[in-house]
Formats: sequence, structure tokens, C-alpha cells
Amino acid sequence: MLLQFPWSFRNTDENRDYVAQLADQFAEMPLVLEVRHGSWSEAGTLDFLEQRNIGLCNIDQPLFKRSVAPSALTTSAVGYVRLHGRNYKSWFTENKFAGERYNYLYSVEELEPWLDRIKTVEQSAQDTYVVTNNHYLGKAVVNAFEMLAILRAQPLPMPPQLLERYPELKPFAEEERKTPEQSSFDLS
Repeated sequence: MLLQFPWSFRNTDENRDYVAQLADQFAEMPLVLEVRHGSWSEAGTLDFLEQRNIGLCNIDQPLFKRSVAPSALTTSAVGYVRLHGRNYKSWFTENKFAGERYNYLYSVEELEPWLDRIKTVEQSAQDTYVVTNNHYLGKAVVNAFEMLAILRAQPLPMPPQLLERYPELKPFAEEERKTPEQSSFDLS
């Protein structure tokens, strides 16, 4: 279960108590805390999470003055990475289009440090989850396919419509050897 909080949720005694109450309330579930404010990077926070068996969500987001910086940390058996995109222009603004803040397509060069972080997290966790949340116009799917193909070191079957819309995926796509009816998009 992802406990996701906005940038305004600071590392205070009151907020740590609230997180501890959530951990008690949902003790039977694996929990991961996603926070965005840099105050959660202060000394003692990792110990607080480890003592309560709460995983830390390693996030990518636009970096502002007090944002959580990219990391590769694990504080429980669950490793978690979440990429939100880096749309600085729309991050803290009211958008007339829902999801505009997540309108960001990572380049392969931007993903490379995250691939290293994912490998680091995976070494310390029993289960590792990677979520691409830059979902605007399917960009999360594009970046997920790219990362998966790189991590597996092999091309993947991909929906033809996605390849048509995002030609940058072609180097990661399996050659079309099958008819669409024979293709399988199971990536588990």
C-alpha cells in the first residue's frame, strides 16, 4: 500500500505520529511511504521507517529548493521506485488539462541513472516495484517499455499503435515476426 503525501506534508512530530498510526492501522499490509519534501531526508527518518517496517518510495520529480532528491534506499522488504516526470513548468500550477503536470517523456539518458538505482534497490529488497507515473498521453508506458527492455537486455513485443505514436521505442521493440493475433504483451 502506497502512502502518498504532497510536498506540503513536512517531516514534523505530528506527521511522523500520523504515519506511525497508519503503520499500526495497516500492520498486516506492506507499506511504502512517498513523500516529496526534503525534510524527510533528515537524519533519523530512515531509522523511523525501518523500525515500523515501512518502505521508502524513491521518487523522481522536478527538483525545487526543498524537494526530496533522487535516491536508491530501502527501509523494508519492499523496494519502490516511482518516476513522476520533470515537468517543472506545470508542477505547482493549476492546469486546465488534467494530468498536465505528468506530461513528460524521459529520454533514455535520463532513465540510465534510475536503472542503476533500481538495481541497487533490488539488491536490498525482497520485492521491488517500479512505477512510471508520467502517464500523460501514454508516456509512462513508453518509459516502462524502454526500462524493461534495457534491464532484460532484449527487445520486447509492443503494441503497434504505441510504436507508431512513439517511434523512439523502435530500438527496444521486438521485430514483427507474429501477426497481431499471435503477439503477447504479457510482461510479467
